[in-house]
Amino acid sequence: MAKIKGRVVVDKERCKGCGVCITACPCNVLGFSSEVNGKGYQYVMMADADACTGCASCGMICPDSCIVVYRQKFE
Repeated sequence: MAKIKGRVVVDKERCKGCGVCITACPCNVLGFSSEVNGKGYQYVMMADADACTGCASCGMICPDSCIVVYRQKFE
């Protein structure tokens, strides 16, 4: 059976750091970066890349559409 791995890409310049996506993630993949973007917001990044299943819950709930989720199958 093929295993699906996900990858989350966050547009860090558009992210305002609201954290809604962190709460929505069932696998605790996302977390806040220690850096800030150009607007001074602490943006979201993948904290645990191996745990991502590609469910896209974070991308659907993001109010600013800053998140794109990619899925890849592994045999």
